[in-house]
Amino acid sequence: MVNSMPSELQRCIGAGGHTTLMVWADCDDNCPDGDALKALFWREAERQGITREQFDDVVFVFPKDRLENWIEFLRTGITDEANEGPRVKNRDAANAARKLAEMCEAGGSVTGMPPSLLWSCKNWRVLVQKFR
Repeated sequence: MVNSMPSELQRCIGAGGHTTLMVWADCDDNCPDGDALKALFWREAERQGITREQFDDVVFVFPKDRLENWIEFLRTGITDEANEGPRVKNRDAANAARKLAEMCEAGGSVTGMPPSLLWSCKNWRVLVQKFR
């Protein structure tokens, strides 16, 4: 995924307009946080000729380990990213996504919000600002 992101970004740039590349990837056990994973993407993008300005337009969403932890937090108000969250059904995921959009749009952090969710929420707000 890291190797293919620069070519995907070039396709978005070539499409023009308000096309934005969103990169979704798990930040697994060997990844301390979203910034560390984003740095890996930047090194490869730079190696492939992507400018910093182009790279900064990419929206990164990096759940720690699994997206299910975010859904668990959005459904119950608690989660522990050190443990895998329970699997969910599509309806639960859709309801959680609506709640997440509301929380991210409101800004700031929410008590108990997992760090990876807060980090990704900030990136989501950058995307929203681009289209206003």
